[in-house]
Amino acid sequence: MDSRFIQFIKEHEASLKKQTAVFNFVGYVKLVLFLILIVSGYSTLTKGFPPVLIGTSLGIFIVFLGFWMYQDRLHEKIDYLSGVIAINNRHLDRISGKWDGFSDIGEEFIDPEHPYGCDLDIVGKKSLFQFLNRTHTWYGRHAFAKDLLHPSNTKEEIQKRQETILELSKDIEFTNQMEYYFSKIGLDNTSTPDLVNNLKDSKPFIPNNLLKFALIYAPVMTVLLIAFMLIFKAKNLYLTGATLAFLQALLWALGFPKTQMYLGTISNTSYKLAPYGTVIETLKDKKFHSEKLIEIQTQLSTSEYSAAQAIKDLDRILSKLSVRNNLIIYFILNVFLLWDYQCAFMLEAWKAKYAHLSEKWFLALGEFESLMSFSTLESVCNNFCMPAITDKNKTIEARDLGHPLLPNETRVNNDFSLHNNIFIISGSNMSGKTTFLRTVGINLVLAQAGSFVCAKEMTFSPLTIMTSMRIVDDLNEGISTFYAELKRIKTIIETAKNNSNMIFLIDEIFRGTNSVDRLIGAKTVVSKLNELNVAGLITTHDLELCNLANIYPRIDNYNFSEYYRDNTIYFDYKIKPGKSNTTNAKYLMKMIGII
Repeated sequence: MDSRFIQFIKEHEASLKKQTAVFNFVGYVKLVLFLILIVSGYSTLTKGFPPVLIGTSLGIFIVFLGFWMYQDRLHEKIDYLSGVIAINNRHLDRISGKWDGFSDIGEEFIDPEHPYGCDLDIVGKKSLFQFLNRTHTWYGRHAFAKDLLHPSNTKEEIQKRQETILELSKDIEFTNQMEYYFSKIGLDNTSTPDLVNNLKDSKPFIPNNLLKFALIYAPVMTVLLIAFMLIFKAKNLYLTGATLAFLQALLWALGFPKTQMYLGTISNTSYKLAPYGTVIETLKDKKFHSEKLIEIQTQLSTSEYSAAQAIKDLDRILSKLSVRNNLIIYFILNVFLLWDYQCAFMLEAWKAKYAHLSEKWFLALGEFESLMSFSTLESVCNNFCMPAITDKNKTIEARDLGHPLLPNETRVNNDFSLHNNIFIISGSNMSGKTTFLRTVGINLVLAQAGSFVCAKEMTFSPLTIMTSMRIVDDLNEGISTFYAELKRIKTIIETAKNNSNMIFLIDEIFRGTNSVDRLIGAKTVVSKLNELNVAGLITTHDLELCNLANIYPRIDNYNFSEYYRDNTIYFDYKIKPGKSNTTNAKYLMKMIGII
């Protein structure tokens, strides 16, 4: 599986080596040309500017500029090759299990109150987000998090997403290229939404057309007057020119707060928008087959306006605003041209043309990044399929279902079939009960996002997922672990009352209280959930809870067990029908020296 990425890396490293050698050679040529240009310029200056030397110097300068531009293009190629090599190495890290060192864990999306996000390791350290995430923009990251944590896809939408993710997975070189281009945009968690909100606001900068006309054309008259005055040495106009310049400086100063407020986030944008143009142009020129990718293309290039052209126009405005970095030039331009006003009027014109479409473009690009991230599982997991959707209620059927975050070489897969059942899973410590619950849950999250899953085959019906697994106390609110779990279980029951199309995953129910109360509480909860006609899985050490299978037809018992060989404990992590008949607590206590 990793041979494809290794081959990509070898090919790009070979190309990088060649391009770097050419880059270095061009650098030496530039240095030689620069030295020759200095000598030629000096000779031209000292010999009275003879035409031959002027022509020679000019020719050398043109050649120097040509090599300069060529080296810039080489630098872009080198940067691209280095970036794509790094992306392929990240794929290898996903395969080898080193992905837990990736810096982006989706920390801001962690919510302990989420129905399943923390319990199933969807976001946070060692999470599905950290494993699959290939987004590099604010909208991309939020789209990916939304698809994982708040899916609201219909059956038809899931199927469209599956078609898209399948298409993207077949063209890893293209997705690598796109990831590189998105990475050049840069990630700024605060400025991007503010930027889009600014762009959406199409209110005019100055509603008064007469004042607007004056601010646009007054600098033209001032510059023409000063040019006339200097060319014809009209000393009688010096005072008039100085007065006009002073008045314009005053206008700039008085309008400074208004222009700053209007230009706002645009002027403070920490990156240029040109990389967005590259992304859009690349997407626009790509031949897609899936309906959703064609929809994204259409959103970026409507019959009305092109997103690529809009980004280019906006980037030109940003380029003009960048003169603020040179205070002297910035001051001169504002005194003579009312530069801030001109930039504000250009932005006003841009908004009048594109404001109603701008957010759609950013959302479309974010959606593409999210879909691209999901397409990665096919390349880094050796046990995958695109699941089928069934109209049967509360159904999950899978062959060789495994946990996608576990290493390929050590993952143990299980067959699984749930048809509006409740499974009580018993078993000894460390036997795999909790991991199995997470395996079912995380694959269902992937399936409902339209993604590949970690299984040879899988059929599912969309379900609301509710979990109770990682329950901790809250010292700030004075809440014990048991009470925190009660609150969580109550939420699951209340959700089930309003939505029976639900699956619950409850791990070691009521572990925070004594065995008598735990058993009574567990029986009450399971009976209630059975009455509400929801499906789910619950793990327990209380084997008496398994007796509910003798009372309710919808409840079945399953177990995980261990075996011993040469006085050593082993786990096969395979789910089996029936309740557990083994224990290992005494052995484990002996193993670590307690007894």
